[in-house]
Amino acid sequence: MKKIAFAGFRHEHIYGAYKRACSDPDIRVAAVYEADENAKRKAAKDIGAVFTHDDYKDILAQKDIDIVAIGDYYGIRGQMAIAALKAGKHVYLDKPICTSLAELDEIEKISGRKNLKVGEMLDLRFNAVINEARRIITSGKLGSIHAVFFSGQHRLMYGTRPAWYFEEGKHGGTINDIAIHGVDAVDYMTGLSLKRVVSARCWNAFAREAPLFKDCAQFMAELSNGAGLMGDVSYSAPNSLGSSLPSYWRFTIWGDKGIVEFNLGSKEILIALDGNSQIEFIKVPDIRTGDSLGTFIDEVNGKEVIIDTASVIKSSRNTLLIQEAADR
Repeated sequence: MKKIAFAGFRHEHIYGAYKRACSDPDIRVAAVYEADENAKRKAAKDIGAVFTHDDYKDILAQKDIDIVAIGDYYGIRGQMAIAALKAGKHVYLDKPICTSLAELDEIEKISGRKNLKVGEMLDLRFNAVINEARRIITSGKLGSIHAVFFSGQHRLMYGTRPAWYFEEGKHGGTINDIAIHGVDAVDYMTGLSLKRVVSARCWNAFAREAPLFKDCAQFMAELSNGAGLMGDVSYSAPNSLGSSLPSYWRFTIWGDKGIVEFNLGSKEILIALDGNSQIEFIKVPDIRTGDSLGTFIDEVNGKEVIIDTASVIKSSRNTLLIQEAADR
């Protein structure tokens, strides 16, 4: 049994991991911490979180804790992960795991030296439609991949979304916040990774109340085989519709033999192959492929998994490089 401590509940993504850990007989929640009183009250009300510690350092000093799960605001996560790794703990984080390349370098260095694992909530790898698209692509039906586009527009929800998003130094960039899901999914589906950033831009358009918050984000990049990648991960979706729109994680992938297109809500994948007179639709099988926390625990236990520390570091680095280009 692995003992896990939860540190930070500033984004509701970590709620699912907490509930998952509480219900798993192979995991014991050994410590729970949150510095912000409002976030503490909300987590206690929404998911029944029972807080045990008032100081993060006390959690790190607790020898019997194997894993620290971090869900604090983005800008502090890197420091918290580094401190946990230095204390000999595996770390599991909501995305993003940090907001700078310097922090990521330190996370990679310490985890490698101490043989500790780093997990991240990159849940698209477990999505059924992503896995079916991967099967199609790796089968060779599309031939060589030459272009990829994905959109991941989210709702801004100003006034409802946590206020720290819009505070300087706490968010770390819209590309790093959202695009990592798409960047990681493209690598997973195609086997292609980032070669170089061609262009990237973030700007303020929708969050008029917070002019420093750059809510729109677009980029172009070259992948390892020379293919082009384009993405839009703006906070531009209408608040009243949001994730119900097709533009919420829609992917189009072009190969020299054809195209596939889908979004995460798809029950079918569109495939158009050169030489065929009609578009086909391939049904997505209703198959569960696991979850990120369970997979992370498997990695900690020495099992081979579909997303591991190396792939987490790789996708985080590629996304931070795109964010850095936009910031320049």
